[in-house]
Amino acid sequence: MKRSLIIAVDFDGTCVEHDYPTVGMDVEGAAQTLRRMQSQGHRLILHTMRSGELLEDACRWFERHDIKLWGVNRNPEQRAWTESPKVYADYYIDDAALGCPIMFLDGVRHHVVDWAKVDKLLKRHGVISD
Repeated sequence: MKRSLIIAVDFDGTCVEHDYPTVGMDVEGAAQTLRRMQSQGHRLILHTMRSGELLEDACRWFERHDIKLWGVNRNPEQRAWTESPKVYADYYIDDAALGCPIMFLDGVRHHVVDWAKVDKLLKRHGVISD
């Protein structure tokens, strides 16, 4: 059995299209891949700049898509070994991360994570299987 990984996931431009401060349209494949990661034992952390009610809006998106978050802007276990505010994870999926596959939509800053390519990368690295 493969080990459980901690995966930090951004929200705007990653799970939904950029439409801050509102919640944008779902990015194709995001919810399905996140659910698959979770069903295969991986722990998901929402890692976003949102706060207050806008953060609650993002959390509700995960609830609506039947995705349980292990943490929100924090790793629940990391205080046992560090006081660093940086969220510890094995992988970070973020439209602003260098090397994260993205696809461009219309307009300025309209790019989102390409979840079909992320899915292939996760399979290649043995993180998920079909």
